[in-house]
Amino acid sequence: MRYNQLIFTVLAAIILPLSCFNLTFADQDAVAIALNYPETGPYTKQGIDQWRAAELARLEINAAGGILGKQIEFRIYNTQSNPKIAAQNAIDAIDNGHAKMIFGGSSSSVAVAVGKVCQQKDVLFFPTLTYATTTTGSQGMRHTFRECYHAWPAAKALAVYLNQNYKGKRYFYVTVDYIFGLTTEAAIRKFTNTEDQKIHQHFLSPFRSEDFNKHLQAVQRAEPDVLVVTLGGQEMANFIRAAAELGLKKKMQIVVPMLTLGMAERGTPEAMAGVIGAMPWNWKVPYKYNYERGKAYVEKFFKRFNRYPSNAGASAYTSLHEYKAAVERAGSFETAGVVKALEGHPYQVLKDPQRWRKFDHQSLQTVYIVRCNPSSVVLNDKYHLDYFEIIDQISDRKIFRTQTEWNSARHAAGKPTYLEPLPGEQK
Repeated sequence: MRYNQLIFTVLAAIILPLSCFNLTFADQDAVAIALNYPETGPYTKQGIDQWRAAELARLEINAAGGILGKQIEFRIYNTQSNPKIAAQNAIDAIDNGHAKMIFGGSSSSVAVAVGKVCQQKDVLFFPTLTYATTTTGSQGMRHTFRECYHAWPAAKALAVYLNQNYKGKRYFYVTVDYIFGLTTEAAIRKFTNTEDQKIHQHFLSPFRSEDFNKHLQAVQRAEPDVLVVTLGGQEMANFIRAAAELGLKKKMQIVVPMLTLGMAERGTPEAMAGVIGAMPWNWKVPYKYNYERGKAYVEKFFKRFNRYPSNAGASAYTSLHEYKAAVERAGSFETAGVVKALEGHPYQVLKDPQRWRKFDHQSLQTVYIVRCNPSSVVLNDKYHLDYFEIIDQISDRKIFRTQTEWNSARHAAGKPTYLEPLPGEQK
C-alpha cells in the first residue's frame, strides 16, 4: 500500500505541474485555441467574463460536433494586461500549444502586441476588448479581426446625444495617458466641436493612477458642464466614486465613453447612477430589440454563472462562433482560407446584423447609448446588475470611419493603405 501511495505521489508531482503550465498531449480529434485574457490585474472582471462566455461557446460548439469534426481544446493564459506577457503567451500558445487561433484580452497595447506575434506566425487573432482606434487603424494587421467597436464609432455615436443636449457647453476631459485614452478623447473632441483646449481643458492621468486629488481639484477649478472620464477598469470606477463623494454629479454631467458592466460594478450603483456612456452590447439589448439568439445566450449564461454577461464576454462568445463559421466556410483550418472567408462576410449572433469589413477587418455594428440606472433599480435586480437603460441606438452606417479616413490615418502613420498580404499572396 505504501509503495502504491509513493507511486501515486510521484506521478501527481509530475502531472500536476504540467497542467499548471497549460501543457496537454496532442489529440488528433481536437483543435487547440488559445484564450489569452486578464485573469488578474485592473481588468479582472472583464477578463473573467471573457472566460465564462468563451467556455459557454466552447461547450456549445463541441456539443454540436466541434469545428470540422474536431473538438475545441482551450489553451488558457493570463495576460495580466501586460503586453510583453501577453506576447510571450501567444508565442507559447502557437509554438508549444499548437493553437490555430488566439482570442481574448483587455487593453489595446496587449492587442497590438499579440497581433504582431500572430501576424509573424500566420495565426488568426480576435482581440476581445480593445478600444483604441489604432488596433484596426494604423496598427491594423491582416491576421487581426476586431469584433468589438472602438473609440471612433463610440465617440461619434455618443456625440449624437451630447450635441443634442450639451451643444455649446464647456467640457473637461480626464484621460489616461496612453493610446486608448488619447484616441478616445481626440475622437469625442472632434465630433462635439470641443477641440479648443483653452476652453475645454483636460487632465492626463498616468496609467493605473491611485491618487485622484489632482484630477478632482482641476475639475473643480474648471467647473465644466460635462466631465468626460476616459480611464480604464478599476481606475475609472475609483475616480467616479471619488467624484460622486465630492458632489460633482450634481454640478455636471459625467460621461464615460466606453462603458462595460465590470466597470459599472466596480463603480457601485450609487456612484454610477446617471452616468452616460456608449456600449457595443449589453444584456438588455436582445430583450429590448427581440433578438432570440441573444436572449438564449443571456439565459444560458445566467443559468450557468448566476449573473448577467457583459459586452466583453459577448465579444469573446461571438468571436469563437465566428471563427467556427469561417473555418467551415473555408473547409479548412488553413489561415489564409479562413481570413478570406471572414473578409466582407455578414453575420448575426447576439444582436442585429454585423459585417467583417474587408479593408481593415473591423466588425461594423450598431452602437448603443446608455444611461446608468438609479441605484434603487440596480439593487432591486436579482443579481444587482441592472445598470443600464438604453436611450438610443446608432447605425454603423453613420459612425464608422470610411475607407478614405482609414487611408489617411494609415498614411499619417507611415503604413501602406492595405493590410499585409497573406503568405504566397500578391498585394
